[in-house]
Amino acid sequence: MSKPAAIVITGAGQRLGFALAKALHNEQTPVVISYRQERHQIQQLRDLGVHCIQADFASNEGINDFIAQVSNQYPALRAVIHNASDWLAESPQQDVAETMATMLQIHVQAPYQINLAFTKPLKHYFNLSQCAADVIHLTDHIVDKGSKKHIAYAASKAALANLTLSFAAKLAPQVKVNSIAPALLMFNEGDDDAYQQKALQKSLLQIAPGEIEGVQAVQYLLKSRYITGHTLHLDGGRHLV
Repeated sequence: MSKPAAIVITGAGQRLGFALAKALHNEQTPVVISYRQERHQIQQLRDLGVHCIQADFASNEGINDFIAQVSNQYPALRAVIHNASDWLAESPQQDVAETMATMLQIHVQAPYQINLAFTKPLKHYFNLSQCAADVIHLTDHIVDKGSKKHIAYAASKAALANLTLSFAAKLAPQVKVNSIAPALLMFNEGDDDAYQQKALQKSLLQIAPGEIEGVQAVQYLLKSRYITGHTLHLDGGRHLV
């Protein structure tokens, strides 16, 4: 008996990716994740039955190895959710060419290769179910405004947003391809009260809604039958402030 179609989530070792893996995993739809380094959350996911694959997308070898492991075990894929990310700032201590190369590698090269490699299993899901499969790119609200401190990061996320348009056209009608562009969803440990209050003032709604906002956005796109090539903005009205 062949395995049921799986949902692939990249970069699910913490924060939103971890929340997505827990929320989307069930017996009928297995979840496969990538993670860069071992964390206690990874063991929690293993205990739930999530298939956890260590992969470092900073190298093509890491990307190709992850593709091979998934392809060898899952002939059909319900969805691919690109959450793997890094957040490098320009710094005098960091070579700027290396900063840009790393950001493009993780945010553009990896999704590009993975989408092309998984086209067949995504379309196979459509053939089995007569329902469109999904690709979802997690971008960032700064795609529309840029960033003075994270120039390479912003540019790479903008390129990822553009991949959404190209793959939506290429993979239709068997696969829907969309982006989610979050602003502040949650704070990091160690963010002091002054920083939190300043950050909250940047949006109209002035809240940090937590991982659930991102989870619900993904679930909405997975359930939709008629949305492709679009970006869902989770910014609390930040663009109007």
